[in-house]
Amino acid sequence: MAIFKHFADDRGGNFGIMTAIMLPVLIGAGGLAIDVSNMMLSKRGLQEATDAAALAVATYMAQDPSATEEDARKLAVNFVKGQMANSVSGSVADDIAKSTVATITTTTNSDGKRYDIKVASAYTLSLTPLMSVFGKYSTPISTSSSTTSGISQAKSALSMTLVLDESGSMLANTSEKITPTTSCAQYNDNGSYIGTLKPCYVKKIEALKTAGNLLLDQLDKADPKSKYVRTNAISWSSSIQDSNNFDWGTKKTRTEVINTMSAGGGTESYAPMKRAYDNLITTGKGSESKIQSDAGNSKLTKYIVFMTDGANNSTLSDSYTETVCDSAKSAGMKIYSIAFMAPTRGQQLLTKCASGSEYYFKAESMDDLLAAFQAIGEEASASKTLLTQ
Repeated sequence: MAIFKHFADDRGGNFGIMTAIMLPVLIGAGGLAIDVSNMMLSKRGLQEATDAAALAVATYMAQDPSATEEDARKLAVNFVKGQMANSVSGSVADDIAKSTVATITTTTNSDGKRYDIKVASAYTLSLTPLMSVFGKYSTPISTSSSTTSGISQAKSALSMTLVLDESGSMLANTSEKITPTTSCAQYNDNGSYIGTLKPCYVKKIEALKTAGNLLLDQLDKADPKSKYVRTNAISWSSSIQDSNNFDWGTKKTRTEVINTMSAGGGTESYAPMKRAYDNLITTGKGSESKIQSDAGNSKLTKYIVFMTDGANNSTLSDSYTETVCDSAKSAGMKIYSIAFMAPTRGQQLLTKCASGSEYYFKAESMDDLLAAFQAIGEEASASKTLLTQ
């Protein structure tokens, strides 16, 4: 009896027993922490893939006249698979492609067509071996994304005026070198002549001409028959230097202003911005609203593209220009502004004039300027696509 009492009183094996009992729980808890993290990352990756696929399908349906629902579904499947290919194995990517389903609902009404797109996808995520303690070896991952886009049968027309700075500072160099290099006239940031030097760089005024034509190219691409787009341009320095009347398409704006600009003079933005506003706000016979309406274009957006590389010679001109910008925005006009290697005060004015932060561009190089003008042309004429969760 004494020996049994000794065993009963002995606590030496408790730690081993408790370890044996708790070890599976500890292993499972460790596996759970790892797998929860993997599950969250995997779901986020699949969500981003279906989001991107839904947007791609929406853009395809809205912008391609030959788009078919069958091709759109294939696009969704390939898009999701392609997005996930970098984070999963080939066999899992194939499973994801098989599970991906794109649902497209087309609604036609008097305004045009609306496309509601839903992209859903799923796959099975393998868990770590640690989770086998709980009898879990895999878990399903699934997401879906929805998007809406549309095509207006009555296309939205636009009237756009470009207000472009050709002051003396536009004679200064960009960072874009001309090769093969030869000696050429060089100017400082104030437009003062330095001398004939090398190497040669593209001057800011030449970069602006290229950028202006690039914007107009985007408008022509959207409206090749010039039925919906009307443009003009105003070049300015100390005063208005040149301008053309609004006309259909972009031809006269290119030939009468953009391609003939030459830099010189000071900086005074109020007069050209006031003319741009007056040209767009006027009503009655000969106004942009009446001309577009007579052409059957009931939906019209008016744009001003305001670009400078400097600051006004007078701070009063800043205040007057800002007042014009406020009036234009209150009247429903959209103002894009571009600060091309401009000083702080010039940037501040352009920021205030823009219709919002997304309408303001800060260009510190020729490449930036080209990208800004191209983006403006694309945005002004593009179909809109909105992601909805």
